[in-house]
Amino acid sequence: MIRLILRGLASLLLITLLGLYSCNREEVVLPASRTKVTTPERLNTLHGFYLLNEGSMGRNKSTLDYFEYTSGIYFKNLYAERNPNVVKELGDVGNDIQIYGSRLYAVINVSHLIEVMDVHTAKHIGKISIPNCRYITFKGQYAYVSSYAGPVQIDPNARLGYVAKVDTATMKVVAECTVGYQPDELVIVGNKLYVANSGGYRVPNYDRTVSVIDLDTFTEIKKIDVAINLHRMEVDAQGKIWVSSRGNYYKIRSKLFVIDPATDQVTTSLDVPCSNMTVHGDRLYLYSVEWSYIKGGNSINYSVIDTKTQQVVQNNFITDGTEKQIKIPYGLAINPETEEILVTDAKDYITPGTLYCFSKEGKLRWKTTAGEIPAHIVFVPK
Repeated sequence: MIRLILRGLASLLLITLLGLYSCNREEVVLPASRTKVTTPERLNTLHGFYLLNEGSMGRNKSTLDYFEYTSGIYFKNLYAERNPNVVKELGDVGNDIQIYGSRLYAVINVSHLIEVMDVHTAKHIGKISIPNCRYITFKGQYAYVSSYAGPVQIDPNARLGYVAKVDTATMKVVAECTVGYQPDELVIVGNKLYVANSGGYRVPNYDRTVSVIDLDTFTEIKKIDVAINLHRMEVDAQGKIWVSSRGNYYKIRSKLFVIDPATDQVTTSLDVPCSNMTVHGDRLYLYSVEWSYIKGGNSINYSVIDTKTQQVVQNNFITDGTEKQIKIPYGLAINPETEEILVTDAKDYITPGTLYCFSKEGKLRWKTTAGEIPAHIVFVPK
């Protein structure tokens, strides 16, 4: 009899502990940290911006932050708080983030997926599986995603990449178009999609082309010979396409090129190194962290180019000396309403980075701690 009572008590205790464990599992997720970084302000067109932190490869540490203009508060690691039941949270290496309609799309490279969220709440809607996905752009009902196609590794025999066509309503891949080796950033002008092929996995035999895809037939119609190891792309107010080459980190240096989509020809070559760039009005802002194996270090610069004249008009858009605090500039964005300049610092690629906000004159307004390798910024419209 005593044994039966003890067994009953043990069962009751086990059920109670399981219940507590179940409750605690839902409460174990740490809330997003909140830091007031500046005075609140009301903008006419923007609510705030998301910042996607890449996280070091192989550590599953990509995170999502948010800055809210009306409160001046920076929310760190928002995705985990809003999605406590998503296993492994965002995933491994956040490579791009964009808004289209009411949805927020985060490209998670090494996890081979695109996380789709509600743009206002950052709550999970669905996932799109694409191997080794890199960048995303949109037109009509479709998203277009560049993919390295193969595994994440250096391989002299790495296969050709492709661009995936995704139906945004169903979140399904409906077509693929083979392009060059290891395609990176992509842009759309008219009814043509352009993607920069890097060939980065096939070092030292880099690709040197921009693939042109006709969106009606979703086929590659030509390749434009540009330079080795292409990466970034931007379209200016005149409709011209700017594309960056990373060079080979030895004697071939990073450069900028301009493509005229009317002729699909390279019209300008600029001896300006570029790691990242963004267009605002008739100005192209860029920074470069140019590594050289010959020198054994980085050369860093911040520049502004007039896209009409295609000439450098400013050699440093940070004018108060704050650039001396930035070890590795990594993310760049311009607030389209206030013209404030946002720059992130990846530091040592392991410890939490820093987000800097400069006035349009290049003076520091505020800064705050972000996640690990803060990289990609997208503004949220009202």
